Amino acid sequence: MSVLARTEEILSLAKSRAPGDRERLLLAVVDLCGVAESAEIMTAPAVQDLLNSIFMSLVVEAERDIRRRLAETLAHVDWAPAALINVLALDDIEIARPIIAASPLLDDQDLVRLLIEATVEHQIEVARRPRLTPPVVAAILQQGEPAVLTALAGNVQTALAPDDMALLVKAARRVAALRSPLVRRPELTDDLALQLYVWVGQALRQSLTTRFRLDPEKLEAALGQAVSEAHSGQAGVDPTTDAIVWEQDAEREEMERRLISKLVAAGQLRPGYLLRALREGKLSLFVGALATLGNFPPEMVRCALDGEQPEHLALACAAVNIDRSAFPTILELVRELNGGQPGGGSEGARRALAAFGPFDPDLAAMAFRRTMAPKAG
Repeated sequence: MSVLARTEEILSLAKSRAPGDRERLLLAVVDLCGVAESAEIMTAPAVQDLLNSIFMSLVVEAERDIRRRLAETLAHVDWAPAALINVLALDDIEIARPIIAASPLLDDQDLVRLLIEATVEHQIEVARRPRLTPPVVAAILQQGEPAVLTALAGNVQTALAPDDMALLVKAARRVAALRSPLVRRPELTDDLALQLYVWVGQALRQSLTTRFRLDPEKLEAALGQAVSEAHSGQAGVDPTTDAIVWEQDAEREEMERRLISKLVAAGQLRPGYLLRALREGKLSLFVGALATLGNFPPEMVRCALDGEQPEHLALACAAVNIDRSAFPTILELVRELNGGQPGGGSEGARRALAAFGPFDPDLAAMAFRRTMAPKAG
């Protein structure tokens, strides 16, 4: 059917009062939006008025699947009604995600409003949006939500000012998931690297000393000061939970190793514990537990988390008998805690599920080791 014929069908349906025609009308408009040659027609004033009327009156009543199709279709266009784009951006996250990620019609004010009014999942998508402007970055930093800060730190398509980096490095003292993406930021300076060195574990320290010329005397002084602060209570304990929030990363990692050893000895380290660790925001504990369950080197698991292919993480999970149905939740939580990594988007997540099909656990473990050995080495 030609664009002209489709337009005439839409005009005819718009005049109908029949309930079934209202849904047919919205579907017809969605289909028309996806036709490349329709862009010029869509920008005509008369059609814009009609679109505003149709969309805003029907989209609220539309089924979830139709709203999702509409969001995917309109995510990249510049002629859609701005009011509709904002409605879709506040919809359920699966509907809102493509709009927040790509719509050119969302301005700074719209994005800041999402950071204030929407869920943490919506805020994370804002923080992952390419080429964020300084006002939006400032709003993210002001909100201070750990998962959103981590997504911002992992957003390599957004440039961060020196003051922004300083605030993120300061936040890394209490938010462990921030540390890995910050170490990779091109804006990290020598002074900030020295501060970050105190909070991170051995693997990230090696990355910092390889990239920066850190003065050994300054390192020793910074570490000594950090230890003094921790033992004097300045940085170590959250009074509301009596839980250790920060101390030397080496000490925290040792505590986690002891916990994992106790769980193994008691026969309590099972695949379900991995999901629990992620839900508690303990990414490094997840890494250690997965490495122990699969008999993998921890750095191999860490490489899988920091890469662009979620299939690698899926292989590791399949190797320890994690159920296929649980993997999407695991991947989503890992991405929230790890600055959006592993990458690959929704298509990568779909591909990753294939790792649970053809492999039994032993084959999945073998495939994971062979795939990751060159990267971890």
